[in-house]
Amino acid sequence: MKISINNLNKVYPNGHHALKDVSMEINSGMFGLLGPNGAGKTTLMKILTLLQDHTSGDIRYDGLDINKDRKAIRTLLGYLPQDFRFFDKLKTWEFIDYAAGISGIKGKRARRDEVERLLNKVGLFEFRERMASKLSGGMKRRLGIAQAIIGNPKVIIVDEPTTGLDPAERIRFRNILSDISNNDVIIILSTHIVGDISSTCNDVALLNKGELKFRGTPEDLIEMSRSHVWQANMSDKDFQIIKEKYPIISTIPSKEGWEVQLVADQLRNIEARHMEPNLEHAYVYFMDYYLKDKMNMNSKDLF
Repeated sequence: MKISINNLNKVYPNGHHALKDVSMEINSGMFGLLGPNGAGKTTLMKILTLLQDHTSGDIRYDGLDINKDRKAIRTLLGYLPQDFRFFDKLKTWEFIDYAAGISGIKGKRARRDEVERLLNKVGLFEFRERMASKLSGGMKRRLGIAQAIIGNPKVIIVDEPTTGLDPAERIRFRNILSDISNNDVIIILSTHIVGDISSTCNDVALLNKGELKFRGTPEDLIEMSRSHVWQANMSDKDFQIIKEKYPIISTIPSKEGWEVQLVADQLRNIEARHMEPNLEHAYVYFMDYYLKDKMNMNSKDLF
């Protein structure tokens, strides 16, 4: 399975250019779409799920044209939106049964088997008689992924699935996605939570202000930040100065004042040591330092 995106643009009627010449290929497996709020991730997800039209460009699902083959593409898709809704007056199993019927699964026995399979898959079988509105936040997200995988779709798109979940539920949800993933399925995970990407995805794209800024593996992004991540102990006075100059990753109170992790190409007048970066470090370096530094250099070239 492969999704090919070429020179994709989305311009809203108010003139906002949400996506700008985005081009990439997405292959089978777990694909992470990372970026801050407002980067264009949700716009891209809605276009890929046929919920929104694009302004220009080309998208193909294994050769199927998104403009000409929409009915065929819909049969390939499963989608969990950020604002997943359900019917409050339905029990958990009733909601999945209803969704299965909407998806084209005919016959009570066939739907019953699918409901049982899905609720077991996402760990909700023992809660099948509970009203969907009475499920916890994490359970509701699991119910959402259950409806997204009805009929074993070839492309599963999930938008900000772990926002607001506690750590245990985030881990449970990521494990469900990993379990679903196989050689024939594309799972696109769109999020601003770096930990969701580092734990599940071997292929990553980073959007910022509608533009594709990075494409590669998490290890590629981490390598870019190597020797640019620092740890230092400093007084409160020094910290107040430093935080105005460099992107800060974390701060921990210490006897001396603060233990600080930050990103920079070079540090002056600070005793600090390099750290082995992780994906969160790399993301902060790339977004808050590397890109801004390149923008500043480009601005200087204009004068």
